[in-house]
Amino acid sequence: MTAVELAGITKRFPGVVANHDIHLTVRKGTVHALVGENGAGKSTLMKILYGMQKPDEGTITIHGEQVSFSSPADAIVRGIGMVHQHFMLADNLTVLENVVLGSEKLHGIGGKARRRIKELSDRYGLGVRPDVLVEELGVAARQRVEILKVLYRGATTLILDEPTAVLVPQEVDALFDNLRELKAEGLSVIFISHKLGEVLSVADEITVIRRGTTVGTAVPAETTPRQLAELMVGSELPTPETAESTVTDRPVITVDKLRLAAPGGKALLDDISFTIHAGEVLGIAGVEGNGQTELVDALIGLKHADSGVIRLADEEITSWATRRRREQGIGYIPEDRHRHGLLLEAPLWENRILGHVTEKPNAKGVWLDPKAAQEDTRRIVTEYDVRTPGIDVTAASLSGGNQQKLIVGREMSHKPRFLIAAHPTRGVDVGAQAAIWDHIREARREGLAVLLISADLDELIGLSDTLRVIYDGKLVADADPATITPEELGTAMTGAAEGHLEHEETPADGGQGAEDEAR
Repeated sequence: MTAVELAGITKRFPGVVANHDIHLTVRKGTVHALVGENGAGKSTLMKILYGMQKPDEGTITIHGEQVSFSSPADAIVRGIGMVHQHFMLADNLTVLENVVLGSEKLHGIGGKARRRIKELSDRYGLGVRPDVLVEELGVAARQRVEILKVLYRGATTLILDEPTAVLVPQEVDALFDNLRELKAEGLSVIFISHKLGEVLSVADEITVIRRGTTVGTAVPAETTPRQLAELMVGSELPTPETAESTVTDRPVITVDKLRLAAPGGKALLDDISFTIHAGEVLGIAGVEGNGQTELVDALIGLKHADSGVIRLADEEITSWATRRRREQGIGYIPEDRHRHGLLLEAPLWENRILGHVTEKPNAKGVWLDPKAAQEDTRRIVTEYDVRTPGIDVTAASLSGGNQQKLIVGREMSHKPRFLIAAHPTRGVDVGAQAAIWDHIREARREGLAVLLISADLDELIGLSDTLRVIYDGKLVADADPATITPEELGTAMTGAAEGHLEHEETPADGGQGAEDEAR
């Protein structure tokens, strides 16, 4: 039986056709993956299904009945629920309060609501506790609360947008178990992801869209990641592997005994020490919320440490303001491009100036130089393959991958000595991912020192020269990227291992190595 059918969906915006004659059929009780490069039209299509936008042409059919949505409320009534990539929970409210917020009429806000939440949690194996404050939950638990929210509202088809972007391998496995529980109960899942290996392992069917239209479907059991990548972007699946070492003995950034405490006294960063040399990528692995954000803030100058020392080459910069750090060669790719990387309603050329207001080509003396900034923005658009009609469109009009390429181009254009790269490829397709990896590798060859923070463990292992694990504000373990596996790294990220992580040889290693070599 068909749960959702989209037929001939077309959506036009000024100067661009986001969707053109798209067809998507999702069967009841299945996980249906939707894949495509950034800007392919996935987000627009899901916004249409969720009632956030209306199609110019085409039809939506839910359980055999043709429908028309004017708002997400209409979609929810028809059983469509969406879990967004960026969670939409209130930290200072309990799980129960978050779940019932906006749906108080369903089961009230007391005992009946609590019983319903527990019933749903038990039925689908979500393990959600109603009375816990959301701020006390880890990323994976917050995601389960988001899933519970849409189930509570009666969703029978769930749209999951990049659901594994912030999860470690063990948490991904647990999520997939939850999805299988949903399937077993007859619910349908639309799974949007750029991680093609995960798509092939969890999906029953796959639809690929490219340049705004459907280009094909795939059966996971009969498809390899390489074939799926070629269908998706017309090229082979990229890998982050970096073969040659470019590490020198010249320290670029040195952090010594850095400590940062919360207002209540709890240590957010505790005795953090490391050195990154010219030509070196230091990868930091950790479950989100273990001090990565605070470390980045301390390095870029958004927060000042309570004690400890930060040196850039031979200069102590611990007390420097952010602007001075930027002017002296610290580049910054923030983890949240919307909140900290871009002004979404400003044109691209103004976004090119952000963070570098006093530097050439954006400034001439004490004055801004708009013409030079505009010209350089055109160069970035060309060099970094930012797909846009022009530099006067707003950043909000770009897909996530193109927004990210603009940020990377902006930061690399100032020839930084030290680059803080926080989740540089989060939510971008394999094409944009490969381009960003190439730019980081090229700058590394030229002597750039990089601090890489990522939830993508393959990316961390592939790009890093050195690996450290952060847990509860401390650097608790280190590993050799040449031998460690994502699973072993994931175990250390949960606090289960400390010190130097040694790869444990298994009989399967030889075969795996041969398989990797063949790829």
